[in-house]
Amino acid sequence: MEPAAIQLARPIGERCDEHLWGRSREGDAEAFAVLFDRHRDRVFRHARRLAGDQREDAEDLVAAAFLEMWRRRRRVRLVDGSVLPWLLATTTNLGLNANRARRRYSRALARLPRTAAAQPDTADVALGFHGLAIDGHLRAALRALKPRDAQLLALVALEDYTVTAAAECLDLSESAARVRLHRARASVKATAIGVKPRVEDPPSRRNDHA
Repeated sequence: MEPAAIQLARPIGERCDEHLWGRSREGDAEAFAVLFDRHRDRVFRHARRLAGDQREDAEDLVAAAFLEMWRRRRRVRLVDGSVLPWLLATTTNLGLNANRARRRYSRALARLPRTAAAQPDTADVALGFHGLAIDGHLRAALRALKPRDAQLLALVALEDYTVTAAAECLDLSESAARVRLHRARASVKATAIGVKPRVEDPPSRRNDHA
């Protein structure tokens, strides 16, 4: 990392994530705004995968991810000096959780009498419900995974991060991440062909613990 004096000599928009995040945690709104401007497009592209053609839903996911970054600012993990992997993993989790909420809400509506003509609550509308519109099989497979496994698969398979970087972001050992990724991919493959997944541990599993 460059000395703080050099960082401060640069325009704020050219300073590294690590420096900006340190300033943001101290309450520097301008530094946080720079991080938002720097990463919002990449986070939006990922959110769009989760929300399909619903641009407003994707925008809501982006806003929620950055809000979560601020809310959990003492626990955000930077990877190679960047907050982006954490934002992408959080966006994945928010999208999956919102999709589950949407399905629960739909099931609740279905149980109401047909004559009720129920309208969604204003709070529910504000929260938004985001369906996954990547691929039908992948959507089902992601929903079936544990949250951390879904985040790991999204970072590696959808966002092209290395297993090492994804593991660091999610606070996993690299060996544990590889085991989890192996199982997640096997689960996705099994879902795609419509069979119950039967996962055999990779050779390294004998010495690793997920």
